[in-house]
Amino acid sequence: MEMTYTERLKLLHQLCQVETRQGVQRSEEEAREAFANVDVEQATYYIASFVTFKAIQTAGRHPGEELQSDFEMLGVYQCFALLVFAFLTMPLVQEGHQPDYDEAQIRIGSALFEGISAELLAEIIESGFHKFRLIAEADAEHWLEYRENLDKVTISYIIAATDDESPHGAAEVLPLFGQLLSQLCEAFSSI
Repeated sequence: MEMTYTERLKLLHQLCQVETRQGVQRSEEEAREAFANVDVEQATYYIASFVTFKAIQTAGRHPGEELQSDFEMLGVYQCFALLVFAFLTMPLVQEGHQPDYDEAQIRIGSALFEGISAELLAEIIESGFHKFRLIAEADAEHWLEYRENLDKVTISYIIAATDDESPHGAAEVLPLFGQLLSQLCEAFSSI
């Protein structure tokens, strides 16, 4: 049976939660109920945060240290997560969903930077959104190519994680997010 895009996102949300909460077992009934009741936009917040965490790890970044030494990089992580969110939600627009970018920024920022003060979080969110808009509106060829690559990797990850017939597994695609995050960090560190 073919899954809809919304169903794929809900499944991916559950798979990401399982990986995040290793050791916590759900019954089959609990898993079905969670799948049926999850809001697709809530799922996209979680997936964007999860992918960004994995990208930060893969890229060998250290947000705790950067909080003290390179605060702007935290805005780059927020920007990256918003870009992933945007690519996750693009197909949902065709299904009639309207993504709430204001809510997304807060939810994603709160997940990525849990425990940080409200003032610093607001600065990170503002910085990330500014960078997001710059990239989203840029016509320069390297930004067009970057957006295209991130879109492809995002869709590849969804398919790899949710389709048993995918030629690649999710674990093979996740490191590509780290490479793309590294490119973004490099671009903003040279400005």
